[in-house]
Amino acid sequence: MTVVRSPDELTELFRASGRKVTAQRQCIFRILQGDETHPSAEAVHAVAVQEMETISLKTVYQTLNDLAELGEISALDVGTGRTRFDPNVDDPHHHLVCRSCGSVRDLVVDFPGLSVPDGADLGFELGSAEVIFRGLCPACRADAAPPVRTAAAS
Repeated sequence: MTVVRSPDELTELFRASGRKVTAQRQCIFRILQGDETHPSAEAVHAVAVQEMETISLKTVYQTLNDLAELGEISALDVGTGRTRFDPNVDDPHHHLVCRSCGSVRDLVVDFPGLSVPDGADLGFELGSAEVIFRGLCPACRADAAPPVRTAAAS
């Protein structure tokens, strides 16, 4: 599974592409390192303000969008109400989305029989396909489990 490049590599990439490298951006690079949760800009911002109180949500959005433009992350709309950012841009994969808490995880599986029937493409030139599975993540399943009944004491 692909993860975001190291903060030092992202710093060099930004410089090479003519983008400013600021302390705020370096903070965001550190937060993204090793994060496979497909965070939203708001989630990244919530962590960033713990390290750098003055960092703005606009800066987080701009940095994440710059990273997406550079091909380092993908911006996803998986129906959670917020754009999520996926570090796995190299490996073909699908997504699991929790319908309760909105967590998003990669699902690496191949669907060799997945195709669009002749004539159903409505004239589109088709490329890749992404499947989104919705359900409950392990934490939400545990929260939703009915209480365990015990034998009444006599």
